[in-house]
Amino acid sequence: MARRIPAAFIRGGTSKGLVFHRRDLPADRGEWDAIFLAAMGSPDRYGRQLNGMGGGVSSLSKVCIVDAPTRPGADIDYTFVQVQVKEARCEYRGNCGNMSSAMGPFAVDEGLVSAPRGDEALVRIHNTNTGKIIESRFAVAGGRSVETGELEIPGVHGRAAPVRLDFLEPGGASTGRLLPTGRACDRLDVAGIGAIDASMVDAANACVFVDAAALGLGGGELPDEIDADAGLMQRLEQIRRHASVAMGIAPSLDAAAGVRMLPLIAFVAAPRATITLAGEGIPADAADLVIRMLSNGQPHRAVPLTGALCTAVATLIDGSIPARLARPGREGPLRLAMPSGVLTVDARVRRDGSGWFAESGSFFRTTRRLFDGFVYA
Repeated sequence: MARRIPAAFIRGGTSKGLVFHRRDLPADRGEWDAIFLAAMGSPDRYGRQLNGMGGGVSSLSKVCIVDAPTRPGADIDYTFVQVQVKEARCEYRGNCGNMSSAMGPFAVDEGLVSAPRGDEALVRIHNTNTGKIIESRFAVAGGRSVETGELEIPGVHGRAAPVRLDFLEPGGASTGRLLPTGRACDRLDVAGIGAIDASMVDAANACVFVDAAALGLGGGELPDEIDADAGLMQRLEQIRRHASVAMGIAPSLDAAAGVRMLPLIAFVAAPRATITLAGEGIPADAADLVIRMLSNGQPHRAVPLTGALCTAVATLIDGSIPARLARPGREGPLRLAMPSGVLTVDARVRRDGSGWFAESGSFFRTTRRLFDGFVYA
């Protein structure tokens, strides 16, 4: 008989996922994967997850677990789980920036933190996957989070109340080092491709960046176009695996194939006119960098927020590929032209005698609780 487990289903940014209290899950974490796979409907050889809560793409196949804090200075613990769609696999090695936006409001609404006396809450979230602290600020009224507002984010229809996320000291979240190889740009020798320049940066999540032109691309290709090009998908996966080994995430190319979530891979281009998934044009002067990113082997229809944060950090590191291609002389937050529109993300980076250091990364998201009840798994 299937287990009946209390859960909430929540949209965070451009993702959706099941959110559990740690107390409602088995004490033995070895039992978690089977529950999450059954709840989301994985593995599904059809790629649709119709037999579960998942939506057939990585951004809609996520699980979050919230608990009392285990780190001083934090208000809650938050563990992120990426549930693969076609494989019976759950990955715990990285974080999801989009779902992070739902954690603070969830904590207030569930009584896990004291309701603030004013009209704004500050919840310090300890992401257990990366060991990093995220500060979440959002409006509250009557002791509960406020969802209605005027912020519209690319990729989500409608407006809602903003949630500000500040990722503190995000460098080395996956590997322990902001620049895992010690360099802003490396040359990878990839079988079937040859030598290709790549920037491997680890801030919020580990990412590898390549110049779109090096792949024969313009940079503005849409997700379905990328996904339909089997040769391109294979080349990107090979680059990702080589970067995984170079960054110390996996010990071998074969092992890298089994770590689907990290590193994220992106190809970037200098500002140019592009078209969104909705058919709307983005003028060249509306963005500072064009980006297309893949996560869990799928072209993302927006950009994972941790990937956007890492990109913003990378553009501030001299010699990196994003820094070379980003709009010269820009000031303030980075504007990324992505398939769903323009995403704005800010970052603070400094360089001293010990090298590059990422101080913080910030952006705004919206969130909406869709239902409370029980999931059967």
